[in-house]
Amino acid sequence: MDKLTPQKVQEMLRQRGTIVTLEQATAILNFIRKLANVAVSNYLQK
Repeated sequence: MDKLTPQKVQEMLRQRGTIVTLEQATAILNFIRKLANVAVSNYLQK
């Protein structure tokens, strides 16, 4: 599985009509990764 890159995030959003800069795509990707880490941590604590 390929790692999700800011460029890929930017392209995925562009295809859905949302234009973001590379800097914004990086911030979105960082947020998604933090959110995923929290979700996994919460799941493992149960």
